[in-house]
Amino acid sequence: MQLAKVIGSMVSTRKSDRLHGLKLLVAVPIDMDTFEEKGAPFITVDTVGAGEGEIVMWAGGSSSRQTDLTTNKPVDSSIVGIVDFVDILGKRVYDKGNAS
Repeated sequence: MQLAKVIGSMVSTRKSDRLHGLKLLVAVPIDMDTFEEKGAPFITVDTVGAGEGEIVMWAGGSSSRQTDLTTNKPVDSSIVGIVDFVDILGKRVYDKGNAS
């Protein structure tokens, strides 16, 4: 799993029937050291009710199809968790309650 920040949403009215009902979000990877955005934005399927501005855990490749919503679906990225806080070496480096 990796971390990303949700920066938007996407709507696609014409798509594979197997994607109907899935919420699509735009996310950008974040650096674990700085929690700054790094890399190119990507489209991901939301399986947990995430929203814009949240830090999320996401899985890619075949792991992205291991949720109840994505089993046997043509997806390559799924949000599998919303991050509340991150502690590294005893130091809190991210806290959703104090995020700006």
